[in-house]
Amino acid sequence: MMIWAQHDLRLPSRRRGFHLITPAIEAAVPELTQVRVGLLHCFIQHTSASLTINENADPDVRVDMETAMNHVVPENLAYVHTLEGPDDMPAHVKASMMGASVSIPVSEGRLRLGTWQGVYLCEHRDHASSRQLVLTLQGMSAD
Repeated sequence: MMIWAQHDLRLPSRRRGFHLITPAIEAAVPELTQVRVGLLHCFIQHTSASLTINENADPDVRVDMETAMNHVVPENLAYVHTLEGPDDMPAHVKASMMGASVSIPVSEGRLRLGTWQGVYLCEHRDHASSRQLVLTLQGMSAD
């Protein structure tokens, strides 16, 4: 039997940086355990934050990702769009580079992430508000 489900996930505001959100995603989609084979699509409804999949074991990776992104997209360029603060336009650039969505295979009721992989909210603003994700699950159940 084909399963389609869609859920909204509101993440509380977080400081700038990379935040592991895999457990929150799994908890927000109860139908996940019913899917034998499928796909979970995660989409963030914002232009100054993004999603990515990266190492979830060593927290230093999160720090280094933030350091690297700040090096690639510095705040001190001559940006024209500055009404919302010096971190806003760099946040838009980072979000465009990183992407607004990730898709993860589902097998036997579990996300098929690699051993060291996790889904991250990439918060690119210094003082962000809560973030909204749309989680869409499609797949075949065991029935």
